[in-house]
Amino acid sequence: MSSREAPDDPARAEAGPPSLLSRRWRVGLFTGLYLYQGLIAGFATLALANHLAATGHDTGAVGSLLALIGLPWVLQPLLWGPLLDGAAPHPMGARRVWLVRALLGGQIALCLLPLLGLRPEPVTIGAVLLLHSLCASLADTATDRMIVASVPEEELGRVSACTRAGFVTGSALGAASFGWLIPAIGLPGAASMLLAATTLLAMVALLVRERPTDALLRIGPRPPSVSDLVTAAPAALASHWSGVMGVLASFRHRDAALLLAMCFGIDFALALFQVPIAVAMVRDHGWEAGALSQLQALLAFLSGTVGAGLVGFAVDRIGPARALRRLCLACAAAFALIALLILGGLDARGGPVILGLANVVPALLYVALLPAVVLASRAEGVSATQFQIFMAAMNLGDVAGASMAGLVERWATPTVTACGVALVFLIAAARGGRSPR
Repeated sequence: MSSREAPDDPARAEAGPPSLLSRRWRVGLFTGLYLYQGLIAGFATLALANHLAATGHDTGAVGSLLALIGLPWVLQPLLWGPLLDGAAPHPMGARRVWLVRALLGGQIALCLLPLLGLRPEPVTIGAVLLLHSLCASLADTATDRMIVASVPEEELGRVSACTRAGFVTGSALGAASFGWLIPAIGLPGAASMLLAATTLLAMVALLVRERPTDALLRIGPRPPSVSDLVTAAPAALASHWSGVMGVLASFRHRDAALLLAMCFGIDFALALFQVPIAVAMVRDHGWEAGALSQLQALLAFLSGTVGAGLVGFAVDRIGPARALRRLCLACAAAFALIALLILGGLDARGGPVILGLANVVPALLYVALLPAVVLASRAEGVSATQFQIFMAAMNLGDVAGASMAGLVERWATPTVTACGVALVFLIAAARGGRSPR
């Protein structure tokens, strides 16, 4: 296809330096980059959040941490989409140079975590992880652009499956291992081990070029002078703003706007319930933070591998719209059952069942939601950034829900919140049955 670079002779690509022209290096690089993302996500959003709950921090503090981590992912398409869409040629490759820069910045941010001491405040940890997320979101944008540019259409399914498996595996490993390590050796020691593991994964980006003739490492060119930056700034800002406005214009259609609202609403509602229930399991029901992290890791792994494969097969058979509607109805039923369990006083003994219903069933929903989003992301010239806008709406919902979870917990019982989430999914089911234009 015209949007992708035509691969050279396969035998020559395999024999030359590691590059995206080789199938095995493509799969290896993209899987490794998503494993990197997942490992940090498991550490920060599951193991660390559970540890903070176990050390006496309330839902508001944990929710604020999660909101800080997620904020750059909300702004990702507007910050980095136009930048990567208009990236100039570079000796390292127009996209890979930004990937390497972003990973370097992210690892520098992670170096700060071991320096925070044994019991830093959640807002301090959140500030450091905010810096990392800012760099990681740029790396993710560069990765997505490399996938669009280099993966042949007949390999998209394979690469998509590998990246999903990489993220889920990393998230499970991060949650399970650091859920045990943080209380055992302290945050500085666990953060040091996270830094070492992620540095090894980030090194893959230094080895695999976009094309065999690209430079292996050349972060330059020579830094521009201050006068050059001042002179070029107006044109650069105008170009970036034009790109942003072009993306926003693609959401004028009613169906695209409704799907965008659906992406936001689902994650917003889920965060309002998921954050308080995880804190309550540790604070009120006697769960150990490590055990909870390991259970969450297992649920995430099963939903992201076996469950995702089964739902993906069903999506290919009946289409994304029908599958999405049925899964929205299944999520509504799951949260209605959760409300009944809590109302019946089974929230302590039925903790694993509640966590499974609240996490596994919605995770399966995303397998059908993503193809629907892809079909809706067809605007000429901005389709990749448009896709990321949908993803950012999910992240914004998650950030907003996490930040408001403490407030909602004070004013609404878990039963009421679960019923509210079920209602959101019922409303989404009406939208999920319509095919995007």
